[in-house]
Amino acid sequence: MLKEHYQGLGHIAVYTADMDRSIAFYERIGGALHLRAPACPPEQQKELALVEFGGFLVELIAAPVPAGEGCIPHFAVYVDDVDRTAAELRAAGVETFRTDAKCVMPNTFGGLENWFFTGPSGEQIELLKML
Repeated sequence: MLKEHYQGLGHIAVYTADMDRSIAFYERIGGALHLRAPACPPEQQKELALVEFGGFLVELIAAPVPAGEGCIPHFAVYVDDVDRTAAELRAAGVETFRTDAKCVMPNTFGGLENWFFTGPSGEQIELLKML
């Protein structure tokens, strides 16, 4: 069966109009730059970076991001405590939470709570705890 080949999340790709700003953002919220290199083949004229974040890699792709459009709908990061994580993100300067409070959905997928904030290129990042 195909599912036997899958080993977990490889990366989430995010377009960014400002590579340095995006790397700095992910580092500020607990990530770490893993690799940075030009894309292949050279005629693409794009830079790539892999940032380790939340147990997986975010692939940043230097490219114009259309105004008013997110580069991806969202990606979710499992956290142990949504409230504490949000408080620490705010203390690190993140001011892009989409709501004033987390959302609690006790009947969705066996129960979950989440809170969304936005990255510098419009990507939505979901803090997720399964209940």
